[in-house]
Amino acid sequence: MNARIVTLIDVARAAGVSRSTASDALQGSGRVAEATRARVRETADALGYRPNSAARRLRRADAGALGLYLPRTATRLDYYLDLAFGAVERAQHDGLDVVLLGGPTGSSGRVASRVDGLLVIDPDGSDPAVPKLLDAGVPVVTGERYLGPSRAPIGAVVCDNAASLAAVLDHLRERGARRPALLAPGGDSAWAQTLRVSADAWGTPHGVPVTVRTVPFAATPAQAAEAARDLLTAEPDIDAVVCGPDGAAPGVLHGARALGRTPGADLLVASCVDGTATRTGNPPITAVDLRPADYGQACAELLCDILADRTPPDTVRLHPWKLRTRASTQGGH
Repeated sequence: MNARIVTLIDVARAAGVSRSTASDALQGSGRVAEATRARVRETADALGYRPNSAARRLRRADAGALGLYLPRTATRLDYYLDLAFGAVERAQHDGLDVVLLGGPTGSSGRVASRVDGLLVIDPDGSDPAVPKLLDAGVPVVTGERYLGPSRAPIGAVVCDNAASLAAVLDHLRERGARRPALLAPGGDSAWAQTLRVSADAWGTPHGVPVTVRTVPFAATPAQAAEAARDLLTAEPDIDAVVCGPDGAAPGVLHGARALGRTPGADLLVASCVDGTATRTGNPPITAVDLRPADYGQACAELLCDILADRTPPDTVRLHPWKLRTRASTQGGH
């Protein structure tokens, strides 16, 4: 199913009236002719329109809440903690609380009764909770696109992850790397899939094949160290390793040193996610700064804007990133 939630704007367009007239007609307020009021209500019923309680609350400055659903592995990743704080800060700007949700196991109606809208971050196509959230009957904004078969979200905030990986690989090539490798996150999220596909897309035109090994979506430093050792043992001519998962890149440094390699010199190391672990690594690790707190704010802002009818549904906003170059990709001997 790919249907989306019907909004007030949809009703207004179908009834041939303005959004404000449609709102007045449905609320029984304003100077609206009875024939117009009846037509708007009939149109709303035919489309299956569900009144937006959050928009009314925002207009009256009443308290409401947004639900925040994070990947199951988020509890030990700094990225999602920063993102959550950003979402809370932006939601409070519109007088809304944020409720952290676990996967709904019962009726989706229970979710809809608790919150006015949902933020679903990095939705994984294999996560059984995500379709239930998308069918909960409230507007849903996703952080990154949802690639599963269920109902589409009403909006999304996305990063150009293909461009960010290309920037990392371009940088490594400029620093002398000719045999790069990617420890790509597993799973069916748009971020993970984009990284795996983009490695080949970058390598072909450059004539520089990128070796891709898959590691867990939330790989630990120990798992990254083991993957790096296996990779460098099997292919000792690898001269650069990009680590996908948040916080795992320092493990690549450890795994490389165990084989007598020198990170930052004969092995360049970079990460697809910046954070405390990359900034404080020895050496500090080049990484893509996804600005997670700002990203969380952007997701909450889009949902608040849609709830308050400030932004039309089906809006996709692009979130910026920045490559932070550090000593791990300095190169040389």
